[in-house]
Amino acid sequence: MVQHRPHTTVVLAMSADGKIADFRRSPARFGSKADKAHLETQIAASDAVLFGAGTLRAYGTTLTVSHPTLLQHRLQEGKSAQPLHIVITHSANLNPELHFFQQPIQRWLLTTTAGKLFWKRREDQLPQPETTPTLKCAAKFEQILVFETPTGKIDILAALKHLAYLHITRLAILGGGELVASMLELGLIDELWLTVCPLILGGASAPTPVQGEGFLANLAPHLQLLEVRQVDQEVFLHYKLQQTVD
Repeated sequence: MVQHRPHTTVVLAMSADGKIADFRRSPARFGSKADKAHLETQIAASDAVLFGAGTLRAYGTTLTVSHPTLLQHRLQEGKSAQPLHIVITHSANLNPELHFFQQPIQRWLLTTTAGKLFWKRREDQLPQPETTPTLKCAAKFEQILVFETPTGKIDILAALKHLAYLHITRLAILGGGELVASMLELGLIDELWLTVCPLILGGASAPTPVQGEGFLANLAPHLQLLEVRQVDQEVFLHYKLQQTVD
């Protein structure tokens, strides 16, 4: 088990054939109200959520905690109403007009040196609210984190250790498949919640919960099933990783 990092839980809904979106990578809105409530519960239990730029571009927003009981529970525990929302992206090529930047949450960006420079240039070009009456607030991230490997990729392990240093102990991973794959490869995933929804999407190009090159069968991460729950036509599967890389 990797020490000094947050406990990580992947939370994703997928079709019965294991797709998290259709071949056009449209926003996956096939989950039921029960699945959305389940996702909100997992988000509310987390100190922060992490998701890729592709996931943000698809939806344009992030899911916030709105259920009164969940909000009350967070406040009783001395937490803020909303967990921290962290976007991970190498390029930081994000549309500042996304509704995400108007949501009442704290936003952080995890990127590369090049990504930070790109976003800073874009931020400098944005009109300010005081000069543009129709603009509620300037699109911004409260913090920009840069952790790089020698090859210029995002050093996810170093970033997670930094989050742990900031007392972020529980981190929800909301996709996409490339992010999940890279974290699995590094042994940085502790649990998975997969909602199996009653539809078939098909398509070789449709994304799955774990993208990337894949794992050979004898080297694949193995899971232990913790819980199976059925709500109407959906099945909620809760796994933990049997082993993680030390």
